[in-house]
Amino acid sequence: MWRFFSAAMLMFALAVPATAAEPVVDDEFMVVYRTDSSFADVREFVEMGITDRGMVVNNVAYISNMLERTRGDVGGAALYTEGEALEFCSATLSRDTMAADIHNIVFCPYVIAVYVKADEPDAVYVGYKRMPRVKDEKSRATLIAVEELLDEIVQDAVQF
Repeated sequence: MWRFFSAAMLMFALAVPATAAEPVVDDEFMVVYRTDSSFADVREFVEMGITDRGMVVNNVAYISNMLERTRGDVGGAALYTEGEALEFCSATLSRDTMAADIHNIVFCPYVIAVYVKADEPDAVYVGYKRMPRVKDEKSRATLIAVEELLDEIVQDAVQF
């Protein structure tokens, strides 16, 4: 039932024209967006954004759980209340990227992180690592296409 409701909400959100979300971090290494929606909703919309485009989530890294589980051993304050990274690839984009340069395999899988900071429990952050601007023209073009895909998925997730 919840999945149906989430799907209906996503369809409604995509039908309503929305302005592009503005990232709170946008530098040479990463792009991060912030939303006031719930962690569960945003995480679900990221996953749906991946699977609705015909891709499969290969792995989910439960980063906040790992940090909390090991905090007693390594020390430190709680950093997140929730935090997961979803890993996936696009067969088409990955093939194009690796056909441009066989060594581009190192850029797969793609990762989108969804997290809530411990000191800001009412905000959810969603981000991804930027693809490097390599020298080879073909590789650069394919990696830019990967980054555009990541940004589309994240923007869709934060704008519902």
